[in-house]
Amino acid sequence: MMKIRHIFTLAIALTVAVMGWAQAPERPQPGKFAIKKVDFDHVKSVIENPNNAYYYPKLIKAYNSNDTSLSIEAFRNFYYGYTFQEDYNPFRESVYSNVVEQLYYKQPHSRAECDSIEKYAELSLNDNMFDLNQMNFYIYVLKEKKKYARAAVRQYRLDRLIAAIMSSGKGTKEEPWVVIAPEHEYNIINFLGFVATDHETLDGGIDYIKVQPVAGKSAEGFYFDISRMMQVAALKFPDY
Repeated sequence: MMKIRHIFTLAIALTVAVMGWAQAPERPQPGKFAIKKVDFDHVKSVIENPNNAYYYPKLIKAYNSNDTSLSIEAFRNFYYGYTFQEDYNPFRESVYSNVVEQLYYKQPHSRAECDSIEKYAELSLNDNMFDLNQMNFYIYVLKEKKKYARAAVRQYRLDRLIAAIMSSGKGTKEEPWVVIAPEHEYNIINFLGFVATDHETLDGGIDYIKVQPVAGKSAEGFYFDISRMMQVAALKFPDY
């Protein structure tokens, strides 16, 4: 059942990722940050240490206070450290997310529709702060409403989260990118300018996502490490 649920979730994520990121601005580029393998034991030790700069309550406070001085390392501990939080659910989906998506695709938008997108995107992110699609929708509507300062803060958050994920590897079999939610695989692929065509679950908690050929690019697909995500899912949702 877990495998079925996983593939079903990825199929939905593919559609959302390709459409939802269509108007995304330029993102962080690979090579602009150091690649560092994720050590979940180390992440756990620092986020649970009140004396550490990456103590999780401190990271949450800084994130929610719109602190734009947080490093990629801080975001790495924030992102991967979330898997040790009680409310972490790798299949988490806000009840408001579908409302936002339905409104978003009815372009152009009236002022009232923009108000609704902003309202429900914010509610959705309050429920699932690592929903990168909803972050993108929120940034879009803030810019539409000329709330550029708020949009810039949200863009900073999104850019840093993308950089944190991409700093975990190279998308290769030897150095896969580590993700904590299924849809993040497709977010990264779409960000890189590719369209996913197929998905394979390999041994060792590895996903391989095939992509359509792109002129000037040699990639045929990318590898993602979902082992931590599936480990937690197996503990919290044994029925799956």
